[in-house]
Amino acid sequence: MITDIRCVVKMVQKYQSPVRVYKYPFELVMAAYEKRFPTCPEIPVFLGSEILHESRSEDGAIHVIERSCKLNVDAPRLLKKIAGVEYVFFIQKNTVNWRERTLRIEAHNETFANRVVVRETCSYSVHPENEEWTCFEQSASLDIKSFFGFESTVEKIAMKQYTSNIKRGKEVIEHYLKELISQGITFIPRWSPPAAKDERAPAVGPDPGDILLDSGAAGTSREQAGSPCPPSEAASPDADKLDADYIERYLGQLTPMQESCLIRLRQWLQETHKGKIPKDEHILRFLRARDFNIDKAREMLCQSLSWRKQYQVDFILQSWRPPALLEEYYTGGWHYQDKDGRPLYILRLGQMDTKGLVKALGEESLLRHVLSINEEGQKRCEENTNIFGRPITSWTCLVDLEGLNMRHLWRPGVKALLRIIEVVEDNYPETLGRLLIVRAPRVFPVLWTLVSPFINENTRQKFLIYSGNNYQGSGGLVDYVDKDVIPDFLGGDCMCTVPEGGLVPKSLYQTEDEPENSDHIRLWTETIYHSASVLKGAPHEILVEILEGESVITWDFDILKGDVVFSLFHSKRAPEPSHKEAASPSPSAAGDNVQLIDKTWVLGVDYSRVESPLVCREGESIQGSHVTRWPGFYILQWRMHGPLPCSSSSLPRVDDVLASLQGSSHRCKLIYYYEVLASKDFRGSMSSLESCNSGFSQLSGVTTSSSQSQSSSHLSR
Repeated sequence: MITDIRCVVKMVQKYQSPVRVYKYPFELVMAAYEKRFPTCPEIPVFLGSEILHESRSEDGAIHVIERSCKLNVDAPRLLKKIAGVEYVFFIQKNTVNWRERTLRIEAHNETFANRVVVRETCSYSVHPENEEWTCFEQSASLDIKSFFGFESTVEKIAMKQYTSNIKRGKEVIEHYLKELISQGITFIPRWSPPAAKDERAPAVGPDPGDILLDSGAAGTSREQAGSPCPPSEAASPDADKLDADYIERYLGQLTPMQESCLIRLRQWLQETHKGKIPKDEHILRFLRARDFNIDKAREMLCQSLSWRKQYQVDFILQSWRPPALLEEYYTGGWHYQDKDGRPLYILRLGQMDTKGLVKALGEESLLRHVLSINEEGQKRCEENTNIFGRPITSWTCLVDLEGLNMRHLWRPGVKALLRIIEVVEDNYPETLGRLLIVRAPRVFPVLWTLVSPFINENTRQKFLIYSGNNYQGSGGLVDYVDKDVIPDFLGGDCMCTVPEGGLVPKSLYQTEDEPENSDHIRLWTETIYHSASVLKGAPHEILVEILEGESVITWDFDILKGDVVFSLFHSKRAPEPSHKEAASPSPSAAGDNVQLIDKTWVLGVDYSRVESPLVCREGESIQGSHVTRWPGFYILQWRMHGPLPCSSSSLPRVDDVLASLQGSSHRCKLIYYYEVLASKDFRGSMSSLESCNSGFSQLSGVTTSSSQSQSSSHLSR
């Protein structure tokens, strides 16, 4: 006994057309449509048709024709041989209602109906706002149940054949309309009820198959009935439907299947989404980002709509006012448009103190500012679409990297940048049309290596990078930006109002005691920085547990007030944290102070020092790393700095004497960030580069570097 096991693969494809408008009366379009039968040389795949059934209502208003249509499908010879057929037959039922001026077409396949189900519905109707125009809509579904193991092949062949015939179908109607007009036939009288006719004769409508079409029947001129109007004058056939002319004018050239995806996703939102329906160009961006996979685009769009609602992003242009510090030190701004009409945004990243901005404003304000830029960009795209008369759905960004240096590779700053990129990629897909990067220095490949994995592949393909002065001359900026728009700082004649930036004063750096922006719903609920107080007799300590040797502890901190001594210790046992007030001037002063090393612990017995003490002065920035030798517990400690006892043979340092004269302060303040990396992740990373380099070029102050530990720890100011 042989058991036949068949794998049934179910594949369903759907298509929904936009509303296509023929700027001709319904009766004339029907006359053109009837010219397609019984054969149509203009559609090679259509070999012929045969009427199976025909009927009319008594008053002649309803005319039904059922045909068998023979098609020659463009499929591989082998597949046809396996299937055992040379041609495919469809049953088509046309119902024209002359009273309502509508035609409904229903078609389904007769060949392989038990394996493949193809259903199509088309309709012609009068334009709701102009009765001299005719609308056409089309929908179809393809359900492949099984096909001798060639289901995927059949699906591809069917979709390719169908989409190629969609565009051809409209061209054929227009071809026959022009043919009628060339014969002087520009008007066909509308159907009228029997009472208006001789009662001795049966009433019939203006059936194109029966009526005499001659030049004498022309009652209007070609200009009146047949001249197309400019796209901007075309009214939408329905507020809830998309017109093909509207799509071409405002959204661009789309394939039939892309149009279908847009319409279906739009319909789904109208039926299920309770909030504000996004604009068509916004929906289209999400479809492009997911290669027109409706399910993936729907998921991405819904998450974004939820995000916009939760954080009130729709109102950000009205509610967000950049702080004065941001307007002064954020080196970005809008600057005319490129040669394609895209809004042009200029970012002088090399002149921006990203580290200072993050520490002075926080990630929240920077993210909100970037979101407002993206919202403004979408608004400018809409304006340019109207100004230039063609679809403009993305903008161009010109990034000048002159001045980029190791300071920009500061790990917390890059981490904040990656988080911003992630938010923008998720919620503003396909908004960047082109990214022009000029004057890229030698350090740029390091930054690119860190950032590029987080950028969508479609976006990365839009990057053009110029090193040195390669952006000048042919093949450079002039290929993409008009010469009279190139900014002066890049050798052009156009004055650019983008701020020049500079170092953010450290006196403006914030701590956790100073909330970034309490007037807004926070987009980020956490920050990468922590603040701490160091008191007399009460150092601040943090615990890092290391499970395997050769991990790397990295840190970055700024001393905001007072002088401190930084040390790193190792212990095999876990200490118990405790909050102590010590000699704090007020009970709340030590709220952000934690001590871990117990007073009973003995250095060299209970714990050991793995980094030599480093004196850190007020206003200094410290970055460093330590490669761990053993697993266990590592303690980062900051304690208040005071003059060391002097022996008879040594004199106190001048800095220590000056510090003691300022001893009225009982509290030091700092902000810090730390991270643990596996050794393999650390090598070649930005932290390792920072830890081994102290020259941050002109954007950095005087810096020093020291290697003070036997365990390969480097500290750099």
